[in-house]
Amino acid sequence: MNAGMRINEMKDKENPGPVIGTENRELNHGDPDRVSPLQKGAGRLPLSRKLCYAIGGAPYQMTANALAFFLQIFLLDVVQMEAFYVSMILFMGRAWDAVTDPVVGYLVSRSGMTRYGKLIPWMVLSMPFAVLTYFLLWFTPADTMSPAFSFSWYFITYCLFQTFISCYHVPYSALNMFLGGDQRERDSATAYRMGMEVFGTLAGATIQGQIVGVYHAKTVHSCSMPKSTELNSTSPLADTLANTRRAYATAATVLCGLQIVCCIVMFLGVKEHPAPLSPLGRMKMPFFSGLKCIVQHTPYVRLVFGFLFSSLAFQLSQGNLALFCTHAAGFGAYLQHLILTLLVAATLSIPMWQFLLVKFGKKTMLFVGLSCFIPALISLASFKSSLALFFTMSVFAGSSLAVLYLLPWSMLPDVVDDFKVKNPSYTDLEPMFYSFYVFFNKLGGGVSLGISALSLHFAGYKPGACSHKLAVITTLRVLFAPAPVVLLLLGMLIFYFYPINEERRREIKRELDKIHREEKETMEDVNDAL
Repeated sequence: MNAGMRINEMKDKENPGPVIGTENRELNHGDPDRVSPLQKGAGRLPLSRKLCYAIGGAPYQMTANALAFFLQIFLLDVVQMEAFYVSMILFMGRAWDAVTDPVVGYLVSRSGMTRYGKLIPWMVLSMPFAVLTYFLLWFTPADTMSPAFSFSWYFITYCLFQTFISCYHVPYSALNMFLGGDQRERDSATAYRMGMEVFGTLAGATIQGQIVGVYHAKTVHSCSMPKSTELNSTSPLADTLANTRRAYATAATVLCGLQIVCCIVMFLGVKEHPAPLSPLGRMKMPFFSGLKCIVQHTPYVRLVFGFLFSSLAFQLSQGNLALFCTHAAGFGAYLQHLILTLLVAATLSIPMWQFLLVKFGKKTMLFVGLSCFIPALISLASFKSSLALFFTMSVFAGSSLAVLYLLPWSMLPDVVDDFKVKNPSYTDLEPMFYSFYVFFNKLGGGVSLGISALSLHFAGYKPGACSHKLAVITTLRVLFAPAPVVLLLLGMLIFYFYPINEERRREIKRELDKIHREEKETMEDVNDAL
């Protein structure tokens, strides 16, 4: 009786993904990527589930890119904090954020199933706290603040927000493995997710940019007037500064509302499904033992470090775009339009890159897409007098940005599947794989932003100043183009040695299908015996 109950429980947890029997294997001629008519529809994910899953990724990208584009200029020119303190907030805050990801990943792995799943409760419960701390991060408590108070306020709220958004994003990233369906369907869900995340990036940066951009344009105009040399609470530009601070708080309120809506949609439309070798149980392995298994998996290490340097290049340019446009290129009044152009190009490029990666392979298209970023950056940094060229090159940069959104995240499930095939006894490590992936990305971002602000401090950047000396302008140019190009080339060199090509992907799929068939046959034999 008890054995029968246990077997029924095992059947309930069985993944409803595709089972390719002997007759179906004959129909697809041994090619796992070729779908026969009888297999068509098996293991398919409903479109509604893909869309709801994709919408759940928007909150992280909305906030992450609003912070990436605007936090540095907000702290320097709106809060008017010294560049040294800004560098400390950006570096230590991102370092804290990076450390919380593996911890959250481990805690998620150790948590058990609930009636709502294992991953989704983490996301739903953390979202209200993430929303509150995000608003406080853009709120200016007083018109004038001491350096100690302003540093403490923004550092603490930044760290709290990054902690709560990690509790949302780490389980969300791992959720891809538990949507149901096969490898092809997970790749499709990833494409929907990346498209929605780029749209979230577009929405976040556009809302923030359009609301606060008006006041940044007024500031640029005011700076061009005679005798306007500095923005502070005692200058004639005080009204503009106060309005800009209110605009940042308003933009944060709008984005907070959108984050809540996206979380609700994800909760209502997505259910977790166990997968082969991924039973959604508690991870019984100690933290450092699990970490050792992960870092010894060569494809994962190469993917992580390739992603680290490539992402570092993009984040360094992204974090300095607002300052570069305002103080070096002279296009501060067009900042929100440039960001909008960049992100619209990225959004519209996602379907193209998805089609090309299916046709030519992920690794090949990764090199093609990332290569587009280099001439775009060099052109943007070199021709400051041509606004038309600036917009044109922003389109190319945006298209390359879409590759960074799509392909590394599409390649990570392949690495996890490769690990599971080679180590079938190690289960429930998916959250740790995803959390350390995010860890290196965030650590790189923290280092890049910290170095940026610190470099500006030593170059003599003056908060609130309308104009800057040549050393500051040169520093901005180096941070915006030459340094990212070098980092991107390092990332591409590491990707060259990434071992999972299209042939290996097909082998992994065949092995997973075989494991799934064996699990099903074992269950049927036990049922027959009973």
